[in-house]
Amino acid sequence: MPDSAAPFTPAQLTRDHVLRALRQIDRESQPLPPSTVYDLVYKGRRYPPRPVLQLAFRLASGQPDAALPLLAGNPTNNLLERLDFTVTTKRPVLANSPHDGELAAQEAMQELYTGNGHEPVAAKPAKKPAAVAAEPLVPYELPPALPYTRDQALQELFISAQTLDQAQAALQRRRNLILQGPPGTGKTFLARRLAWLGLGSTDARRIELVQFHPSYSYEDFIQGFRPDATGAFRLTPGVLLDLCRRAAQEPGQPYFLLIDEINRGNVSRIFGELLLLLEADKRGPHNAVRLPYAPPEAARFFVPDNLFVIGTMNTADRSLAPLDYALRRRFAFLPLPPEFGAPLQEFLAAQQVPPAVISRVVARLTELNQAITDDPELGPDFQLGHSYFCQPPTDPAAAPAWLDAVLTQEIAPLLDEYWLDQPAKAAAHRKKLLRP
Repeated sequence: MPDSAAPFTPAQLTRDHVLRALRQIDRESQPLPPSTVYDLVYKGRRYPPRPVLQLAFRLASGQPDAALPLLAGNPTNNLLERLDFTVTTKRPVLANSPHDGELAAQEAMQELYTGNGHEPVAAKPAKKPAAVAAEPLVPYELPPALPYTRDQALQELFISAQTLDQAQAALQRRRNLILQGPPGTGKTFLARRLAWLGLGSTDARRIELVQFHPSYSYEDFIQGFRPDATGAFRLTPGVLLDLCRRAAQEPGQPYFLLIDEINRGNVSRIFGELLLLLEADKRGPHNAVRLPYAPPEAARFFVPDNLFVIGTMNTADRSLAPLDYALRRRFAFLPLPPEFGAPLQEFLAAQQVPPAVISRVVARLTELNQAITDDPELGPDFQLGHSYFCQPPTDPAAAPAWLDAVLTQEIAPLLDEYWLDQPAKAAAHRKKLLRP
């Protein structure tokens, strides 16, 4: 429990605190005040950022009525991104939608309301459509661009220098790269570092991150009709079209599109005819095409040569169809296996994790991953990655309890999913995993 003489502050929040809040929200199906501008995206689901951080703050501080001393928008989003969560803008709010009528007023109330955050405040929709239909312009400052080098990347990543060189070479050769591997192997983390290495800095202005999901569409990604402030529908560029235009204006500067969970979306439908333009030898104005929604007089569209696409793919997701050959032919693929070797052990030691705890992490996960690999119904694609153990507590004395919590609350439930039809086998592996 936090010391009463030293109040708990948002700076003390860790990724584990936020994950604990997300698990409680999912488990209890807690209703949350909606966000009108940003979403926290985690495992294909979207959450309002500030209510999630508010719950994490209350759980971490042990004070169920504690008020989070951070405003919605930039302060909350920056803290979540520092904890390596993804915060994205959401779709516009429509004035004439019965589902959206109260969203704008509820979001404004979040900064003032300190009562029960689970009970949304009723609000009357504005009379003028422009007050609700338009996406609110909340200032969201990008972090300053800092230099980023290969040495920094190797210090942060648990991969060899050779693997990093292979990833960079594949990206330069094909312009399109997919990082694939089991859950928790740091695919999104590596994707962002590859973009920083390509830029030579952490310049967020030249990086766009999107996450595919079953309802993501061509209209979201390329071009489609969206309502404007007057309630009329206008042709609006999507993420890829906007990024390509920006990249074409600076041909000497690389731009990066990061696609998280690329296999969760219907890739053929999302890319449409533009799948052809992704090929390295189909880039540039001489391969431009006219977009289906564009008027005849509109300029043709092309993918500039300085745009790099990095996707991530979770190989353990059995609910998805395999990627089709048309996509595979246009991407290079880099497998990312779990890394429980020297780099992870040195990282944990540098974080003051006791040697006994480090040995237990390596022994238990190595044994479990071997059992998963040997199982004919699972195989190496279902191994568990090292990122479960990349947020150890700052207090070395709390390390054993932290490890028990990760094994009990995050990994053991996953084993029940892996062996859903074989509960006895799942129980046996849980027992081995959780033994002292």
